[in-house]
Amino acid sequence: MIIRPRPHGWQLLYILRGSIVPAIAPKVAAIFVLAVAVATFAELAHPPGIERVSVAPFTLLGLVLSIFLSFRNNACFDRWWEGRKLWGQLIYESRSLARLCSTLLAGQPARADRICRLAIAFAHALAARLRGQDAALAGLPWVTEADRERYAQRQNVPDQLLAMIAVETTAALHAGEVDSILYAQFETRLHALSSIQAGCERILLTPLPFAYTLLLHRCAWMFCVLLPFGLASSLGWATPVVSAVLAYAFFGLDQLGEEMEEPFGLEPNDLPLDAMVRTIEIDLLDSLGVRPLPEPLQPQRYLLQ
Repeated sequence: MIIRPRPHGWQLLYILRGSIVPAIAPKVAAIFVLAVAVATFAELAHPPGIERVSVAPFTLLGLVLSIFLSFRNNACFDRWWEGRKLWGQLIYESRSLARLCSTLLAGQPARADRICRLAIAFAHALAARLRGQDAALAGLPWVTEADRERYAQRQNVPDQLLAMIAVETTAALHAGEVDSILYAQFETRLHALSSIQAGCERILLTPLPFAYTLLLHRCAWMFCVLLPFGLASSLGWATPVVSAVLAYAFFGLDQLGEEMEEPFGLEPNDLPLDAMVRTIEIDLLDSLGVRPLPEPLQPQRYLLQ
């Protein structure tokens, strides 16, 4: 995620870090070169009938394309925002689980420590799973030596970590450390964590319909490629500038929607999963009284991962 102050004045014209420009620059440059060629041919060769080329069809096509791009970007932003809400809930549920451990298992600090560390491992493993990385390796540092024999035996590592937490809470119930009513509080937290994982996987495994995305890609390219031919007769040498500006707008909206469609990736506008996992790590270790605590992740060149 890009974290930087809102630009003002001339900064709006030259800021590249955090902009969509680097991703679409080759496309815009290609349209600019095409527009230069079309404008040069129109101004120097004066082909017959060029005056009859009207910009009206491009106006209608551009209007329709902008509406559909807006619909797609809204759908992609909904996916991005839902992912952020789920991870915000994960932070909340993790803190609630740590609070239960520190109060209900105050007499069993070793068990409380294992549960909290398994919850940290769950956050690390879930982030890795959503990013296509090794979930077992991500959660391994937070699993005790005694638990490593049964760790990573299942393909769904985050779900296995929740099962390991359930084993600890059930053992506390059978040992008489908590009664059935208080045990239900732990089960509620685990149910919420499992629901968060399922919600994130739903976003990850259900992309927008490919045919819809492909249609918009094709229409954006057709519009931007044909636009110089419609503008050359009326704008002349200004055709490349106007074509490049419109290509920046349409290709930029298309690229931005593409990045937000997969909110758990590593693109500049994706969610900062590493920073949120570090927040959970700090809060749960703090509840255990661990010192020193790790530092929160900070943006590097305005990019927070």
